[in-house]
Amino acid sequence: MVNFKNNISLLPYNTFGINVKTSSFIHVRKTDHLLNALKKKSFEKILVIGQGSNVLFTKDYPGLIILMDNHGIEIIKENQKEVIVKVQSGENWHQFVLWCLKNNYGGVENLALIPGKVGAAPIQNIGAYGVEIKDVFLSCNTLELSSLTFKEFNPDECSFGYRDSVFKSKLKGKYIITSVTLKLQKYPHKVNVSYGNLEKILKGKKKTIQNIAESVIKIRSSKLPDPKIIGNCGSFFKNPIISKSQLKDLIKTFKEVPFYSHSKDKIKIPAAWIIEKLGYKGYNENKVGVYKNHSLVLINLGNARGKDVKLLAEKIRSKVLDVFSISLEYEVNVW
Repeated sequence: MVNFKNNISLLPYNTFGINVKTSSFIHVRKTDHLLNALKKKSFEKILVIGQGSNVLFTKDYPGLIILMDNHGIEIIKENQKEVIVKVQSGENWHQFVLWCLKNNYGGVENLALIPGKVGAAPIQNIGAYGVEIKDVFLSCNTLELSSLTFKEFNPDECSFGYRDSVFKSKLKGKYIITSVTLKLQKYPHKVNVSYGNLEKILKGKKKTIQNIAESVIKIRSSKLPDPKIIGNCGSFFKNPIISKSQLKDLIKTFKEVPFYSHSKDKIKIPAAWIIEKLGYKGYNENKVGVYKNHSLVLINLGNARGKDVKLLAEKIRSKVLDVFSISLEYEVNVW
C-alpha cells in the first residue's frame, strides 16, 4: 500500500539540502504499489526522485513527487563469459557496484561512488573515467504515465548521449523507470583505465576491477564533499563538447587547455578546468559557493535557497561564455 502525503518538506529528499515543499508525495517500495497509487489519483505534474542527488529545487513543487524505493537484484541469465542482471530502480547505485565487485562481475567498476539510485542511471547515462552505463545497458522496464502501461526500452530506443538519453529530452517526464537490465563480464575482465589520472594511480598495481573501483572511490572521495555534511549534487555542469576548429582557436589563447577525444570531429574539455581558470574555485556568495577541492561542484553553505544556487550557476555560465565562447550545460535537473 502507498499513502499520499500532502504539503511536505523535501529537505530530507534532496542532497542539496534545499527546504521546499511538494503538494503531494508518495514513497513507493513495490512496482505494483506505484501502479495502484497512480490509478487512484491523477496529477498534472509528476517528478520521480531516488536520492534526490541530481536535482535542484528553486521553488515549491506543484505536483506529485514519487520516491522510488523498490529493491532487488536478480540474475536473469549467465554463461562462462557474461552475466545478465535485472536491478530494481530503487537500489542504491554504489551499493549495486559493490555487489558486482563482490561477485567479480566487471563493467561498472569505473562508476563506483556515483550518487543516486539505479533507476536514474539510464536517464542521465551516468559515466566516469571513460565508462558510461550505456556500455553495459541491455534494457529498462518503464511505466508510461499517460496510459499506465508497462514498456521496455532497448539501447537504441534510449538514444543515449553524453549525460543524456531520450528520458531527459523527448520523453522527459513521460515514463518512470522501474528496473534496469545490464550485461556484465565474468573474469577475465576487459578494463578501462585510460581516462584522467586513473592509470597513474594504478601504476604498480594489478588492474583488477576491485583495484580500479578502490582507486575511483579514493579520487572521488578526495574531490567531492559528503552531501550529509555539505549540501551538493556532485558535478553541476557537463564537460563541454566542442569542435576541433574551436579547440584550435582556444589553444591560441590558452595553450595549456586539457582535452580528450570525444568522437571523430568532437573534443571534450574539462569544465572544472575552465571554471578554475576563471578563479571560481573556492568562491562563495549568498550562502552558496564553488567547492574548494573541485570547481564543478556547487555547494550549499547553510540554509541556501535554490534560487541562490541557480544565480551562481548562471553567473559562472555567463562568464564562461564571455571568456571562452563555450556554453556550459547543466548536469543537474533544475526545477
